[in-house]
Amino acid sequence: MKKKVTMQDIADRLNISKNSVSQALTGKPGVSEETRLMVQKAADELGYSYSNNRSSQKTDDKKGINIALIASDFAFSLKSFFGEIYLSVEKEVRSRGWNLFIESIDQDSKDKLILPSLLSNHQIDGILILSHISTDYISKIIDTGIPTVLIDHHSPYLQADAILTNNRFGAYKAVEHLIQLGHQEIAFVGDIEVSPSYQERLEGYSLALKKHGIDPNSALLFTDAEETQEEISRFADRLPYMPTAWFCVNDGHGFLVQSVLQQKGFKIPEDISICSFDNGQLSQIATPKITTVNIDLNYYGKKAVEQLSWRIEHMNEPMHEILLPTTLIVRESTAVNTIKSI
Repeated sequence: MKKKVTMQDIADRLNISKNSVSQALTGKPGVSEETRLMVQKAADELGYSYSNNRSSQKTDDKKGINIALIASDFAFSLKSFFGEIYLSVEKEVRSRGWNLFIESIDQDSKDKLILPSLLSNHQIDGILILSHISTDYISKIIDTGIPTVLIDHHSPYLQADAILTNNRFGAYKAVEHLIQLGHQEIAFVGDIEVSPSYQERLEGYSLALKKHGIDPNSALLFTDAEETQEEISRFADRLPYMPTAWFCVNDGHGFLVQSVLQQKGFKIPEDISICSFDNGQLSQIATPKITTVNIDLNYYGKKAVEQLSWRIEHMNEPMHEILLPTTLIVRESTAVNTIKSI
């Protein structure tokens, strides 16, 4: 019995992705006219049955482009940050007349590398991955050959476009703000293993100290800080002395640091200045409100969709990492240092 010819057979013969074959045979964007003709020729030679007439293409056009937005359960739970990015993605996708499919990845699927069924059950033209899942899991998604853009995550092991915050420069400006207020002893708080963003913020912190001739003090670096009040309190208690300023990798840590120090009798910002990152709700409801680094989350989603649209049309172009700028928002938690150290 003669074996049925599949799109994968065509892809293997031409040494291209299965997704490129699908795009070429259905008349969808993402491949050059030269590739389209080459695929159709190979399909004819192998005896693969397909339809490429005008009416079929018009039907596909009416269906529009199908985009999958994929994230871990944890990322989707962080509504104040990733929730805003998701809403901006949805708005931008809808404005283009595209279709958006949402898939949340649970721990079991992540561990067993089980991809969402929508990647095979639907004709997905592009994928957006929000934040980190795991390198192996994201690699398996990328290996489908479907154009993919990462949002707020990147790795040297992942060959995909990425939309990122300029974390180094954002942290640099925040720490420089503290230095310009006269602070020399500045603590760093955050778990740099959680996200490449936090590692980059530590690098920005270090660059600012170096630029201003300040030797970093390892005793002031809390680089595996869990986001709990107990952890922050224990770190503060074991410090050889109390620094006059604290830089925190996100607003959650900033809020906890401020609360712990206030409970220990310190006044903010009279005794200690605090600066954090993200401009989330916690930095705004704290008393006093916390100086922080703002990220334009609406622009984040818009830029991700724009890049995915470009990538669908330019499958073979080099990968891009796009850094989005930040702005420092100065609030009441930072002030001129009048004490050398506490």
